[in-house]
Amino acid sequence: MATALLLTLTGCQSEPADTPRSVGEFSEPKAWSSSDMAQASPYDMTMPDGSDVDERVSDPEPKAVPAEPEQAPYVDNAAVLGKVFFDTPAGRRVCSGTAVTDPAAPGASSLVWTAGHCVHTGRTGDFYRNIVFVPSFNNEALPTVSSADTGKREISPLGVWWADRAAVSTGWAREGEEIGGAGAAFDYAVLHVRRSGDPTASLEKTIGFAIPVVVAAPAITKIPTLKVWGYPAEAPFGGNLLFSCQDRPGRLSIAEKDPTLYRIGCTMNGGASGGGWFMGRDDGTLVLISNTSVGPNKTQWLAGPRLGDEAEKLLTTVGAGKNTEADADAGTETG
Repeated sequence: MATALLLTLTGCQSEPADTPRSVGEFSEPKAWSSSDMAQASPYDMTMPDGSDVDERVSDPEPKAVPAEPEQAPYVDNAAVLGKVFFDTPAGRRVCSGTAVTDPAAPGASSLVWTAGHCVHTGRTGDFYRNIVFVPSFNNEALPTVSSADTGKREISPLGVWWADRAAVSTGWAREGEEIGGAGAAFDYAVLHVRRSGDPTASLEKTIGFAIPVVVAAPAITKIPTLKVWGYPAEAPFGGNLLFSCQDRPGRLSIAEKDPTLYRIGCTMNGGASGGGWFMGRDDGTLVLISNTSVGPNKTQWLAGPRLGDEAEKLLTTVGAGKNTEADADAGTETG
């Protein structure tokens, strides 16, 4: 039987001229009210049921693992997890995200890991707007969240953090599409955030800890179990509660030219996109090795990218050790 993973406080060539923009900088957005957050629709990337995959490098489809609710209050049990809200041309949307460590700011990180499709449109080349992160969203696990029945402190006990910088992988910027799984092997993003009303605050210090990102995880077949968290928002879920799934990962190949993805059985759905995938180390601590990217319409499983060298570079590009030369090469976006 797999060991349970718990999330607690104890624990150089230039790009071609036509390379899509993968780094953005933003001004502080208009305030998100609690009713705005309640109205945001879940955002997910789906594959048609029964999509063909390369069986030579894909394992059999896993059995569905029922999502389990996280114990409240979230600030005590899963404070680094939260919701990512953003504006798209089609309306307000919501995903999930994780507070992660910044190699250039030990103990004082303000970085959030999420899916690329929660930040950027992919091959059409646009960043979304008014991106914010709310750690421990709905801390007391209230069944409904709106301005009419709950106060701001209950919704955002650790504050609302807006993204002033963001970066997605170049693979997502080149290939990513909302439907069909294109670019899923590169579907990750990093946000640098500031707290509204207190722009010098550190996200990691405010929460009390952050999760390290590991880009050289063992081979998929060598990992005994992964645990995935998120805020699923499509029926039968309502988007207000934090859930998790735990399973032994298998392999999924969507395109032969792209890296193989992790895949686990899980019934979470839209809104869980971007949520962190965690592996336990020998010392009992957790590290983030992926994020929720894609799943089928029947919500039997979820898949996430296997991180490589570019993922590590994104942390530098967006974090306190920001690579200003890389920013200049990639171009910036304001809004």
